[in-house]
Amino acid sequence: MRLVKRVRPLEALVTGLWGLALVAGAAGCGGQPEAKPPPPPREVEALTLAPTQTRDTGEYLGTLTSRQSVSVVPQVAGYVRRIHVTPGQKVEAGAPLLEVDARQETAALESAEAQRSSAQAALELAKQTRERTEALYKEGLVSAQELERARSQAETSEAAARSASAQVSQRQVQLQYYAVRAPFAGTMGDVLVRVGDFVGATTPLTSVAQADALEVSVAVPSERARSLQPDTPIELLDAQGKVVLTSTIFFIAPQADPRTQLVELKAAFRNTVGMRPNELVRARLVYSTRNALQVPALAVVRQSGQPFAFVVQDKEGKTVVERRPIKLGTLGEQSYVVVSGLREGDRIAVSSLQLLRDGAPVKVKSAPAPMVGSGTTTDGGGSTGGTR
Repeated sequence: MRLVKRVRPLEALVTGLWGLALVAGAAGCGGQPEAKPPPPPREVEALTLAPTQTRDTGEYLGTLTSRQSVSVVPQVAGYVRRIHVTPGQKVEAGAPLLEVDARQETAALESAEAQRSSAQAALELAKQTRERTEALYKEGLVSAQELERARSQAETSEAAARSASAQVSQRQVQLQYYAVRAPFAGTMGDVLVRVGDFVGATTPLTSVAQADALEVSVAVPSERARSLQPDTPIELLDAQGKVVLTSTIFFIAPQADPRTQLVELKAAFRNTVGMRPNELVRARLVYSTRNALQVPALAVVRQSGQPFAFVVQDKEGKTVVERRPIKLGTLGEQSYVVVSGLREGDRIAVSSLQLLRDGAPVKVKSAPAPMVGSGTTTDGGGSTGGTR
């Protein structure tokens, strides 16, 4: 008698699946793995190069001076009797600033005026005496000698009267010196004396400066000054580098400073931004203006000090980037001037630069706005301008 083993349906299903898995595994070990699809082209922004205006400039440190600035000193000696102004006050031309004690000079003026009155009276008497003597001489009642004496006395009295008048005028002029007045309209500096101080002809009292018109003095290297001409543009900058005032050079020193080998330049400005005399400012000279190719500073990659740019090209129906070595000029505010390596019309990638490789396929997105020509700085700002 033979026993027959019954196979359950669930066990049969499991056995069948296991066999299929073994067959599939054996087939997989014997074939080649499937190739991965290439990554899609990376999207980049591209800029088409075209000549733009660039400036050859140099930035320096300049000193502002007032075109009208004076230190006020008295013309006489004496004690300060009254002060009419305060530091920082705006004054008009001829306005009184302070007074020096003038009582002694006033008394001298009164004495001179009295002497003039006496001389005038003596002159009138001498003239009357001369007229009477001339009348008597015509009638033969006086001698010629008496007539000459009367005429001489009249001439002497007239000279004495003129001398007395001159003394009065001199005292009047001298008395004006005791009232110190503003030579021109401007702003007062610090008042260095107080009421009761004794001052002399060399004692500084205060200062008056006119800040409406200022001069900037800049010292530049002698080799750069050779190419400068009057009317060369110059710009004053604020702390953020923004242009606040513009003008042109009107003075170039005929010789360089023997110690520093710097040449002094001057330009005049109408002060509309509240700058002050003796203030240090950033000044930028515009040596020349020309057209040149420029690349954004962020579009330049470097390897071992060599700058490169990724140029977008069409090859074999695909758009790829080519890493091209370039030679750069000076750096402006946001871009480099291209010396060599790129041509007008080249397209360069300006985004995703760290992810690009030479020959990598790319997809060009909409180009950014065209670059605006920017100034290029060729000199540092370590030179201090000033009148030497």
